[in-house]
Amino acid sequence: MDQSTSAPNLRPDILAHYELGQEADRLSRRTGTGRLEFLRTKDLLSRTLPTPPALVLDVGGGSGVYAAWLAQQGYRVELVDPVPLHVEQAGRQPGVSARLGDARDLHDAADASVDVVLLLGPLYHLQEREERLAALGEARRVTRPGGIVVAATINRFSALHDSLAKGVYYTPERRVVIDAGTENGRHIPRPEGSDFTTAFFHAPEQIAEEFTEAGLGPSRQYGIEGAAWLMPNTATDLDDPERTEVLLAALRRTESVPSLLGASSHLLTVAERG
Repeated sequence: MDQSTSAPNLRPDILAHYELGQEADRLSRRTGTGRLEFLRTKDLLSRTLPTPPALVLDVGGGSGVYAAWLAQQGYRVELVDPVPLHVEQAGRQPGVSARLGDARDLHDAADASVDVVLLLGPLYHLQEREERLAALGEARRVTRPGGIVVAATINRFSALHDSLAKGVYYTPERRVVIDAGTENGRHIPRPEGSDFTTAFFHAPEQIAEEFTEAGLGPSRQYGIEGAAWLMPNTATDLDDPERTEVLLAALRRTESVPSLLGASSHLLTVAERG
């Protein structure tokens, strides 16, 4: 494991959230919507990325859940993350090189040096537009011409939909936080009663505009979970391999319908580097 000694500029509350060590279990070992997100993201990457052994820079790659899977597929994978615990966990994954780093300043990555940049987490926590553009600009800089940049974002109304589905929207304290986030995308949790940290929730057209401003475009967009994450039977359907395949096929049919993009919890935006 290659671990840089530079300290990324990460908000203390965000660092504390991820230092709890829950990220390793959030996707692949969890039932329900996290599991659906993991399966669908892998499905989309399988259809989007160049063939192995392309070089993938997984920026903000967390504990290496996607990096490990990509390495198993034959990709060369380098992971950069601002959380020391994540770097330690990812560095233990076979075929993954992990180091500390910041999406807004990939100073140790050369211009046009990788085939793919993944941003499957950094844009969740950059509330200022200038910071998000810096991250997208850095992704473009280090990607070779003809390579691709892939970014995941949390959709603007995902917290509202999730809280309605779980019944917690009716709690006044939670409703205040959620309603504020739907107005401007800024999720600022109260110390009590929140299961997430400081975040930014994009509208689909907003991230497309930011890609364009960063010199990445035209972009393609995919709703990761579609509307299935809000359906009560999804968790049990994923325990049945036959139903899982039917569900994934159904989501592929609607994944890029413009009017349905905002129904998904997460959005994947993809563009070639010209």
